[in-house]
Amino acid sequence: MSKKILLGVTGGIACYKSVHLCRLMVKAGYEVKVIMTPAACSFVTPLTFQAITGNRIYINEFDAGVEPDIIEHVWLAGWADEFIIAPATANIIAKIAHGIADDLLTSTVLPYKKPIFIAPSMNVDMYANPVTQKNLALLSSFGHDLIDPNTGEMACRTEGKGRMAEPEEIFDYVFCKEKPLSGLKVLVTAGATAEAIDPVRFITNRSSGKMGLAVVRQAKALGAEVRLVAGLTSVGTEGFDTVKVQSALEMLDAVQKEIAQTDILVMAAAVADFRVAEYSETKIKKTDEAEITIRLVKNPDILKELAPLKKNGQVFAGFAAESDNLEVNARKKLAEKGLDMIAANDISRKDIGFETDDNEIMIFSSDREPFSTGKVSKDTAAEKLLLFARELYGKKNGSV
Repeated sequence: MSKKILLGVTGGIACYKSVHLCRLMVKAGYEVKVIMTPAACSFVTPLTFQAITGNRIYINEFDAGVEPDIIEHVWLAGWADEFIIAPATANIIAKIAHGIADDLLTSTVLPYKKPIFIAPSMNVDMYANPVTQKNLALLSSFGHDLIDPNTGEMACRTEGKGRMAEPEEIFDYVFCKEKPLSGLKVLVTAGATAEAIDPVRFITNRSSGKMGLAVVRQAKALGAEVRLVAGLTSVGTEGFDTVKVQSALEMLDAVQKEIAQTDILVMAAAVADFRVAEYSETKIKKTDEAEITIRLVKNPDILKELAPLKKNGQVFAGFAAESDNLEVNARKKLAEKGLDMIAANDISRKDIGFETDDNEIMIFSSDREPFSTGKVSKDTAAEKLLLFARELYGKKNGSV
């Protein structure tokens, strides 16, 4: 019996790619039914999809006299083996994230019981908007599978991230992608720790948390059960299985509680090296003094503290944010912290530095030559890091 695919098409210029995606699925022998939003019909005619699939195209809810024996949104949700929405506009992403069901497509999403493959497509600024990013994080936390958009020129003549993935990429992702982390538990730290000076002031490290959140998203996409320990981040962590912390000591405590049940640890957080020696219970008042002295004491090194707790089959991965002597410093940390691998990145580069969506990491380990991801999206860099971590896990546990 051929696999039954439900394709949701929303109103964006990338609709033309969905025609090709539909053709690829039909050619592969799948039975395809298409739901189009009214806006999508402004870009591609329903007749185009009907000619390719040989099936009725679903647009409006409760069409009188058309298949009166079914309630479309309930029946379609039960019919489909896989559900793909491509392109997924910012509007449809927001609706799904918040449970709005005001058309046939969104009404079909709610009763569908499996993860949905969602291929975002929108203007670069719409994609980067914090609200859109929060909605995408929610969708991921609900178990939906996000297909990362590409970077390039937009229909609006701008350039950046937001172009829908190519039809062949979506097809391969849905029908060919393996889940190499299935059955594994991954623990990720992200963001910056904050060390309080008084009730209103603190010292911290510069970190957006974007790289750590990319690791969380990709670990879930690769099939892992993921737990996040998050400090301060400029990106949303809503919906992820998250423990929120502030200080380095709180992060250490949270990780220690989780480490026994962890298969792969990825320490992507920017942990403060020092904390204030004497915390002031009241706000320190400004005086006429020209300077003030705050004494700092060293924080524990979380990875060094975890080393005695590490079990034989576990894989520990760290990050090294370096502004000079990248390889020397990375190899030193690899040895000193008892790591299996370390991802080093050059924070002096503005194109892959703080708050950017791209990164280039050099991955070092004790049993193979270092390799670079090249300049890629943080999601792609995270995927490469996790696949190597899985390779090391397999070697340790005899599964590769």
